[in-house]
Amino acid sequence: MRWGVVTFPGSNDDHDTLYALDRVLGEEVVSLWHKDRDLKQVDCVVLPGGFSYGDYLRCGALARFSPVMESIIQFAAAGGLVLGICNGFQVLCEAGLLPGALVRNRGLRFICQFVHLRLEDTDTPFTCRCTSGEVLTIPIKHGEGCYVADPATLDQLERNHQVVLRYVDGSGRATAEANPNGSLNNIAGIVNRQRNVFGLMPHPEHASEKIQGGEDGLKLFRSALAAYTEREHRHAASVAPGH
Repeated sequence: MRWGVVTFPGSNDDHDTLYALDRVLGEEVVSLWHKDRDLKQVDCVVLPGGFSYGDYLRCGALARFSPVMESIIQFAAAGGLVLGICNGFQVLCEAGLLPGALVRNRGLRFICQFVHLRLEDTDTPFTCRCTSGEVLTIPIKHGEGCYVADPATLDQLERNHQVVLRYVDGSGRATAEANPNGSLNNIAGIVNRQRNVFGLMPHPEHASEKIQGGEDGLKLFRSALAAYTEREHRHAASVAPGH
C-alpha cells in the first residue's frame, strides 16, 4: 500500500505521520506538497495536523483552496481513501468532503492530553480491524476541536452510523465530563456516506509506539492497510482467468 502525506504551510505533524507510517508500520509513504496536483499514485491520502496557512480566517479554510485539494476531492469521489487528522479533519469539513465544522473549544483554551475514545462503528476501512465498543486511548492537541453541525445533520450522522469515534470516560461512557472540547454528541471522528473519507481530532500518529504512551493509533492505520489489501485481493480474483 502506498500512502501520501500532505504538507501545507503551517503543517507540523506531517513528519510525525510519515515516521509512523514508514518507520513503525514499514509502509511505502511519499510526501505531497500543497501545490502538487499529482498524488503520485497513492492509495491513501493523509491530511495531517498543524496550523495550515496559520489558521487564518478559519482552521482549514485556506488549505481547502490548495491545488492538491482539487486532486484529493477527485480522488475521494473515485473511492480513494482519505484520512484527515486534527487540522486535516478541519480541512475536510471546509472542503465539503465531510459535513459539519470544528469551532473553538468549549473552554476557549488549547487542550493537549490523552483521551478515551469509543469505537462506534467498524464498518469502515479505517476501523475494520477494531472491535465495536472498544475504548482507545489517543492524545488530542487542539484549540478548535469542538465538532458542530445542525440537528438534521447530526441525526443523519447517527442514523447512518457515520460517527466512528466518541469521547468517553475510561469505562466507555459518553459523559459531559469525558468531552474535552464540547463536541456535540461527544463526536471525535466521522466518515462520509461512502465511508472512504475519515476525519478525527485525536492524533493516531502520536499513539503508535509504547514510548509515546500507547499504540492504539496503529489500529486505525492497520485497519486501512487491511481494507486495502482485501480490496486488492478481491479485484485480483475478479479479473483472474475463469472469472
